Amino acid sequence: MELSTLDWVLILSFFVVFLFIGIWVAKRSGKDTQEFFLSGRNMPWWLLGISMVATTFSADTPNLVTDIVRQNGISGNWVWWTFLVTGMLTVFVYAKLWRRSQVLTDLQFYEMRYSGKEAAFLRGFRALYLGVFFNIMIMASVCLAAIKIGGILFDLAPWECVLYASLVTVAYSSIGGVRGVILTDFLQFIVAMVGSIWAAIYIINLPEVGGLNSLLTHPNVADKLNFLPDFNDTHSLLVLLIIPLAVQWWSVWYPGAEPGGGGYIAQRMLSAKDEKNAIGATLLFNVAHYALRPWPWILIALASLVLYPQLADIGSEFPNAVLGHDLGYPAMLTRLPSGLLGIVVASLIAAFMSTISTHLNWGSSYVSLDFYKRFVQPEASEKELVTVGRLTTVILMIVAALLALVLSSALSTFNILLQIGAGTGLIFILRWFWWRINAYSEITGMVVSFIVALVFEFVDTGLADHEKLVLGVAITTVSWLLVTFLTRPTQATTLASFYNAVTPYGIGWKKFKESSKQLGITLKSSHDRFTIDLGSMLLGILFVYTALFGTGYVIYGNILGAAVLWGIACIAGLMIFKLWKKK
Repeated sequence: MELSTLDWVLILSFFVVFLFIGIWVAKRSGKDTQEFFLSGRNMPWWLLGISMVATTFSADTPNLVTDIVRQNGISGNWVWWTFLVTGMLTVFVYAKLWRRSQVLTDLQFYEMRYSGKEAAFLRGFRALYLGVFFNIMIMASVCLAAIKIGGILFDLAPWECVLYASLVTVAYSSIGGVRGVILTDFLQFIVAMVGSIWAAIYIINLPEVGGLNSLLTHPNVADKLNFLPDFNDTHSLLVLLIIPLAVQWWSVWYPGAEPGGGGYIAQRMLSAKDEKNAIGATLLFNVAHYALRPWPWILIALASLVLYPQLADIGSEFPNAVLGHDLGYPAMLTRLPSGLLGIVVASLIAAFMSTISTHLNWGSSYVSLDFYKRFVQPEASEKELVTVGRLTTVILMIVAALLALVLSSALSTFNILLQIGAGTGLIFILRWFWWRINAYSEITGMVVSFIVALVFEFVDTGLADHEKLVLGVAITTVSWLLVTFLTRPTQATTLASFYNAVTPYGIGWKKFKESSKQLGITLKSSHDRFTIDLGSMLLGILFVYTALFGTGYVIYGNILGAAVLWGIACIAGLMIFKLWKKK
């Protein structure tokens, strides 16, 4: 397949604009670490929210959704839709707490919340574990999508795909810092949304597909349209809905959906002007991420079942591609006309760049601030730390690109990452609520979950993926709970300093408050809004799910169902606004 001159002009124009933004903000971003990694803590909610959405709008996300829909139908998306629960928990409970902490990175939190050498070890180890190892795994998965898309659309070799896609991204990420990333994210999100919606409309109306009605009634598609799994199919119901809703959302650490907030989501919250902007940003992110974006990808995935009902059908047309159900998405894009193809390719490149640039800046902040400055060169100047961040950006990209060459499937990588983080999520939720959580709790959770993931990956246990996930959560959770009670608590002075800085909810701190009085430690009084914030969280979940499925009913032509769901969404939105304004 060849792109026309118009397509190339559109694509190259976006490259030039993104690079220009990086150069434009380079001087300001390179001033110090707060500017380079947090954009001076003065970003508005709408810009940060769009940046979060753009980051999770990765080039591999449409491929992942296509893989899920082709194999398990629309209801299969509950494996990631359930992360909305932890997303709304972050919006109404954790966003304000993170912003109050005033840390530069979420790993700095460890020496604010915990004490002793174990806290320092945890911070340093997590800097390398998350910032390097885990981060590279995520970026490699994104690069894999670039390889698959580039292989089908341009017949490029895998190494060519990652090389061309990475050069500009590394350039503006390393010189522009997070400010450059956030500003380019805004443009990239607009391009990505326009491209995906336009492509879905065109593909649905292809003669081979025959329009929306023909698509929805096609025998290859009709049994894939349910929003919920078949309740008579116990296995599907368990795997696709019950386990994600009952276990996965709170127990698993996954980038962009971290229980308790964290990673690049925390970085964006820490970059906000104030608490209200941090809350507004995460709310916008969750609404757009779950309710706005999925349907264009879902429709293209369904259309791919009409043209390529079997995996072999894709393989026969694209023999040089790395075969998998996720190829259904780029395979359908080959049918787009000149001009639109350029916009869609630019949107996919934008999606790739927005995700990679965020992960590069986020990972380099860990290496520069939480490892290099903390353990290697404590007296490092601000200029030196920014330089380390820029060098780390380049190195992370090179290693991620090399790893991408040996991966095969977006869905398999997704499952591996879920397993690695299985059982650690509850720690990240409770450490704000329960004073007894200590550094050893986190170290145990991290080590045990990783060992369990390795065993399940390389030893044939005969267990299905969902069984491995539940068993991994159980083993990890029991392990870190035992260690928590067998080890000493965090020092009282450290806990008091943390409590007075962020004034967390009173739940779980009662015993510490009583012991503090006996020790003569003064703690701030806090207005506990937990009931209000929990209610807002539940209403937020209701709002997003009803908006998501209300849009689905519009597509299906069920106007009554759509009106009911959107009516519920409007009521939930108004109630959230009233609770938010309540003092």
